[in-house]
Amino acid sequence: LSELEALMERMKRLQEDKEDEEASQEEMATRFEKEKKESLLVISGGTCAFPVPFSFDDEIVSTDVSRYIEDPGFGYKDFARRGEDHLPTFRAQDYTWENHGFSLVNRLYSDIGHLLDEKFRMVYNLTYNTMATHEDVDTTTLRRALFNYVHCMYGIRYDDYDYGEVNQLLERSLKVYIKTVTCYPERTTKRMYDSYWRQFKHSEKVHVNLLLMEARMQAELLYALRAITRHLT
Repeated sequence: LSELEALMERMKRLQEDKEDEEASQEEMATRFEKEKKESLLVISGGTCAFPVPFSFDDEIVSTDVSRYIEDPGFGYKDFARRGEDHLPTFRAQDYTWENHGFSLVNRLYSDIGHLLDEKFRMVYNLTYNTMATHEDVDTTTLRRALFNYVHCMYGIRYDDYDYGEVNQLLERSLKVYIKTVTCYPERTTKRMYDSYWRQFKHSEKVHVNLLLMEARMQAELLYALRAITRHLT
């Protein structure tokens, strides 16, 4: 099977499995912890601590972004150190954008919550219902895996989501791309962009990038707004 056909087959199989049998809460928690730990092994600059079909090392260009920021040392850091047994988890059910963050940010800055919420929803739901040459495809499962994987990298867990779907739908090379784009965008190269989902249209891959950026922004807002809520209470 081609890469595209294999991905569509996995999406179909996941849907069938979900209808037949749902994973227990314990199983889903275990799968999240596994995915969270593996996300820490994805190394900046396009390499990975576990085997991948190729390496992007020769394509990495050192980009000086210091002129865009006041603090040259400011940048992404993994939410936990590699090798730690107990990695911190932000349970989304305890502090969600819909139930907590939205109302707080509106209180702090009138109407900004509505604008942010509209942006999040629009990008999350953005789809042509296509996958390359295939039409009338429900891409919800794939979009949710992309969004939740970004939040997983930030230690955010959704109790109602089976993180086994992430490993089924996102190949390792794509995970490398996701972490580089989300955490170290200045290190992204055209070769990295071209190397995943080769049969997809550029517009579809642009949708992926938009989804990754909005997922990252929402994850950062959740941490910031939760901290403000704790301070106010």
